[in-house]
Amino acid sequence: MRFTKAKVAGLVTLLLVFLVFGGIIVWRQSQPKPVELTTVNGYLGGEKISLFDDEQFDKLAEAQGLKVDYRKAGSLAMMDADRKGMDYLFPSSRAAVEYGKAKGVDTSRGDIVFNSPIVLYTHKPVAEALVKSGLMSRTDGVYRMDMAKAVDAMIADKTWADVGWTSGYGQFRIDSTDPVKSNSGNEYAALIATVLNGGRPATTASISRDGDKISAIFSKSGWMETSSEDSFNQFLNLGVGSKPLMVGYESQILDLAVNDPDAWNQVKDDVVIVYPTPTVWSTHVFIPTDDNGEKLLKLLKGGDVQKLAWERHGFRAANFNGTSSISRFKVPGTLESISAVSELPGNDAMNALITLLSKGQ
Repeated sequence: MRFTKAKVAGLVTLLLVFLVFGGIIVWRQSQPKPVELTTVNGYLGGEKISLFDDEQFDKLAEAQGLKVDYRKAGSLAMMDADRKGMDYLFPSSRAAVEYGKAKGVDTSRGDIVFNSPIVLYTHKPVAEALVKSGLMSRTDGVYRMDMAKAVDAMIADKTWADVGWTSGYGQFRIDSTDPVKSNSGNEYAALIATVLNGGRPATTASISRDGDKISAIFSKSGWMETSSEDSFNQFLNLGVGSKPLMVGYESQILDLAVNDPDAWNQVKDDVVIVYPTPTVWSTHVFIPTDDNGEKLLKLLKGGDVQKLAWERHGFRAANFNGTSSISRFKVPGTLESISAVSELPGNDAMNALITLLSKGQ
């Protein structure tokens, strides 16, 4: 059989087509199969949303086959919420965990992931006025609030003018989130009760004795947010007239400096971080409710997430330290280590506080 040039060219073309398609099939078969992601959903304290929304966190989760979702909830409120379809609870304190346990939540798989001290936030004019009046001090650039003096001033119904800030309107107060629903407000309530008990962790007996004083202090703030994230944003946005002094987490200002530098540059000459003396540690406990939650817990405790949580979001590790110096954030007035710390009251006392402060709602 004789082959014309046209037939030869056709055969060559056909052979090339087979080779190309064969190569594509072989290449596709050699590629790794896409990772099937397992969606993990749960209740998350608002102060940790920035971490869970971080693209680097998403990539670390995907590398472990996870897609992490959340629903924002206060640390105490999530213990009362419908947990159907939820793989985890991630409150901000052991007190919330104990509260949940008393409500029938299975907390047996819970573990400490992060720590953050409770701090106060104020504005430069307020800070300078309170230092002059002796309610606060400033040493080596670090502001500290004498909580015994602050509690005495609130019980005595002192005005802002009485404590040195003559531009302030109304009674001296420290605003917080709702202590019945949110952890930062709850731990602030515990700190007040402990101060009223002479610096010893409050007991059910001391809370019964000091209940009227504790209730009166919280009544000064009126309506309170249920999320620490919302409260901090309101503080930043509404200015000194709305929230002259508020309770928050150390991590919030560190997170702001890293993740919203434009906002930080606008407020850095005005916003002041203040360490209460004493303060309390907010211990972020992750509670898996099933095996998917366990997978997320393993990810959170891993070195990569611990490093990310500190360097980009300001959460100290379970050992109360960062993975590097706090100076990396370039936030004035921060402390490398916290020494003046009070223990939280026991579970019975914390529940007594919640019961007390629920009566006015």
